[in-house]
Amino acid sequence: MMKHVYSVGQVNTYIKNMFAQDFMLGKISVKGEISNCKYHSSGHIYFSLKDAAGTIAAVMFAGNRKNGLKFRMQDGDNVVVTGSIEVYERDGRYQLYAREITLDGAGALFLRFEALKKSLAEMGMFAPEYKQPIPRYIQRLGVVTAPTGAAVQDIRNISRRRNPYVQLILYPAQVQGDGAAQSIVNGIHACERLGVDLIIVGRGGGSIEDLWAFNEEIVARAIFECSVPIISAVGHETDTTIADYAADLRAPTPSAAAELAVYDYRQFCEAVRMIRSTLNMRMAEHIQQEYQKLERLKTKLGYLSPQSVLNSKKQYVADLEEKLERHMLERIREDRHRIQILAGRLEAGSPVKKLSRGFSYVTNQNGSPIAQVSQVEPGEQIIVRTLDGKIYAEVLDKEETDLIF
Repeated sequence: MMKHVYSVGQVNTYIKNMFAQDFMLGKISVKGEISNCKYHSSGHIYFSLKDAAGTIAAVMFAGNRKNGLKFRMQDGDNVVVTGSIEVYERDGRYQLYAREITLDGAGALFLRFEALKKSLAEMGMFAPEYKQPIPRYIQRLGVVTAPTGAAVQDIRNISRRRNPYVQLILYPAQVQGDGAAQSIVNGIHACERLGVDLIIVGRGGGSIEDLWAFNEEIVARAIFECSVPIISAVGHETDTTIADYAADLRAPTPSAAAELAVYDYRQFCEAVRMIRSTLNMRMAEHIQQEYQKLERLKTKLGYLSPQSVLNSKKQYVADLEEKLERHMLERIREDRHRIQILAGRLEAGSPVKKLSRGFSYVTNQNGSPIAQVSQVEPGEQIIVRTLDGKIYAEVLDKEETDLIF
């Protein structure tokens, strides 16, 4: 009896029809880990879904990505893929055609995180204009964290090292598990009532489940509504929570939060010393400039002041007085010389001088001088005046001559 022989295509078609008739394979959800994930330029995504027992090839066509995939898929993600399992006739193999892909476990929390983050952002709770400035110098620091663990120890050690005068007020909050979110909220409210200058809210690192209390809406609202500035310090640098977005400042670690919150007292003292030194130097420069200005003004005042003008006038008067005295002395000398000449001339013509040399002054009885012979007659009485007296004489005779001598 001759066997019935089928072509490869007939076998693949038969198997495809069997898959298509199976109701469960037409809409199935499969969970596993993503591997060999490739985003094609066409928009399709090719990947494998695996677990400890096996692997199945899968594809999501570009048309299903908009509504069926809310995150960027990558190797290592644990996901739940919903779709159908069908046979690809050309290759003779079956694969999972994905219509919807969601994260499994932590992935579900991530989707919840993204949804809350989007909702609160739309409310404006993350807007920068609502962020309060972090005070540079504080006296009281509130810390909301677990009372034990590395976080509180790091904050305490760094704060003591940077500034031992800052008072730390610890609210021992529950930071993980049931009731943790409300405990954190109570800690924020307690520190606010105590009137601290700044609050650090945080804990050490952990998984998304461990940090979930800081992703609760009530924590975000408590941070946003707090009148005291808040620094969030949740986990390590790669961990980001809703509290980080709502806080006035995010620190990557509790240690970094302490560095940001507490100013370094030694740096402050050094800054004060430098400011004092700069101030003294500038004051000295300013005083020197003002002193030089004063000296210039004194010099200017010296030749513009009334006293200076008066001294100048006094000097001018003294010069005039000296000049006048000099001119007067010269005039006196000249006049004395002239007087001496005149005196000499006068002495030369003086009657007394002449009388002392033997000459006499002759007058008639009336006192009229007799200068010519014709003025007297013989027998007339005359008076002859000499140097030491008078001689009364009578004219005996007279004779006219041309010369006296």
